Amino acid sequence: MPGRIDESLTFRPLGVAVLTVSDTRGLDDDKSGAVLVERLVGAGHSVIDRRILRDDQALIEAQFRAWIADPGVEVVISTGGTGVTGRDVTPEALHAVIEKHVPGFGELFRAQSYEKIGTSSVQSRADAGVANGTYLFVVPGSPGACRDAWDGILAHQLDIRHKPCNFAELLPRLKEHEAG
Repeated sequence: MPGRIDESLTFRPLGVAVLTVSDTRGLDDDKSGAVLVERLVGAGHSVIDRRILRDDQALIEAQFRAWIADPGVEVVISTGGTGVTGRDVTPEALHAVIEKHVPGFGELFRAQSYEKIGTSSVQSRADAGVANGTYLFVVPGSPGACRDAWDGILAHQLDIRHKPCNFAELLPRLKEHEAG
């Protein structure tokens, strides 16, 4: 993996909210959300909130908006609802609330997935964006996809020590357009 951790810098924990989108899961059997929470806590970040919502675009948008408005939530990671079936609406909810799209996240996620699952990776609509100084990431609902997104991308990009650059160091500048 290109990039490195600059050990001379101090790690900065981020406030993260985790959303699982599922019509069938509860906290007791939400393996994907559990993977994300385990990795976030293991990395030193703070899990500010964790929710499970059914595949309903209005509910997902409302939850995204609530977390975007919460100054303690700097990052939202959502798992599930990213496929192409009629019930999969998480990317639509994401696009309804973001100010800036971060297409590279989904592109890199699919490139990583291709190495493991081949052409089935085209079915993923993993995506990301920014709203009101908050990063939002949507990843597929399998535990493996959550591990891949975290281990291959988010662990590095949410660590302020990762060089040559990372999302964490940009947090103070995400609202520059509002200054002045």
